[in-house]
Amino acid sequence: MTIDWWTLGLQTINVAVLIWLLGRFFWKPLAAMIEQRRVAAGQILADAEAKRDESTAALALIEKTRAGFARERDKILAAAHDDAEAARTARLAKAEAEATALQAATTAGIEKDKQAADTAWSATASKLAVEIAQRLAARLDGPVVRATFLDWLVKEIQALPAAARKAVGVKGVVLEAISAAALDPADQDHYRDAISTAFGAKPKITFKSDPALIAGLELRGPTLVVSNSWRADLTHILADLAHDRR
Repeated sequence: MTIDWWTLGLQTINVAVLIWLLGRFFWKPLAAMIEQRRVAAGQILADAEAKRDESTAALALIEKTRAGFARERDKILAAAHDDAEAARTARLAKAEAEATALQAATTAGIEKDKQAADTAWSATASKLAVEIAQRLAARLDGPVVRATFLDWLVKEIQALPAAARKAVGVKGVVLEAISAAALDPADQDHYRDAISTAFGAKPKITFKSDPALIAGLELRGPTLVVSNSWRADLTHILADLAHDRR
């Protein structure tokens, strides 16, 4: 086999020239382009990473804000619930107080009406009883009853203070003896003697009648009144009954 060194040399030169040309006009621009693309891609990746970090931070801020909103909402709801519960409790307390006051007022009114009715019935019953007693007592008036009332009158006169009894003996003093029925002259003399003896003096005594006394004898003077009759007794009884009702 014979080697053509001229041809080999020329081909070697051609290859070297081709490699030089490729290195100068293709590989360097291509490498520069690739480097530019690599730098651009790195910048894009860096920008994307920054954007992702910004997005992550924004999402975190959104989540934090949402959590704050949720907490604020829970606080608002809790405060509204507390306010509503307090208002409901206040309304219930007010309604209960008003109901209690109304019940107390109603009970007091009923009790007052009941007491008024009881008082009215008691007063009516007392007056009726006194009227019955007056009618019965009026039928009992007679000598024995009159004598008894005279004895009681004498005892009441004797129980008066000495100064009061002495004042009756002053000249010019006139006593008025009132009986339920008119007394005849003999009875008047008897009553005058008994009264004078009781006073220890001889005052001037006039007599008059008043059927309203029912029975008994009352003595009236300038400085004294001695009530000694069934009317006075029944009046005292009626007053006592009225006092007991209070």
